Amino acid sequence: MVARTLPDDAPEPFQRALVALKSAVVRPEVVLTEAPSPGRIAPYSVALTADVVDHGPGGELEELATGRFVLLYDPSGPQPWDGTFRAVTFVRADLEAELGSDPMLGEVGWSWLTESLALRGAEFTHEGGTVTRVVSESFAALADRPSGVEIEIRASWTPVTDDLSPHLCAWTDLLCTVAGLPPLPDGVTALPSRRR
Repeated sequence: MVARTLPDDAPEPFQRALVALKSAVVRPEVVLTEAPSPGRIAPYSVALTADVVDHGPGGELEELATGRFVLLYDPSGPQPWDGTFRAVTFVRADLEAELGSDPMLGEVGWSWLTESLALRGAEFTHEGGTVTRVVSESFAALADRPSGVEIEIRASWTPVTDDLSPHLCAWTDLLCTVAGLPPLPDGVTALPSRRR
């Protein structure tokens, strides 16, 4: 997952954060991959992409949700962050078509994030973000395509400590929630399912 070689001058807090991210234990449906990280926002950063996959009706792997988790570290502690770390995240998944008209979808989507962080004990401040629904309807030559609803949750927050494992785990829990996977109690491993 986090396999990068650190520059010799990488500060200890950032090194500890990377070790914590590497130690995070996530659900087996979540496939994490290190991605290129932004180089201009902060002096140090790491980016991970994630896909939630499950077996479809024919046994093939099906992508249920996707996202990106970026950890920024700036020893100067930029004022808008009110800290030296900043987690910047994105999650996207298809939803049931009837949810497209639910007026509470935005509030519910945001609560999925804050509840995931709280359940993992991920301490944070200065959270912010958006929940967007995209409703797609097809016409004319594309009229045979079914209507679709997609949810996107963009969020950022300032972790209080450099133990980033709970933050990454909470974010992957959010991914699983928007993918429609049921929550797992501690110590329980999911069995492969045949949903969707």
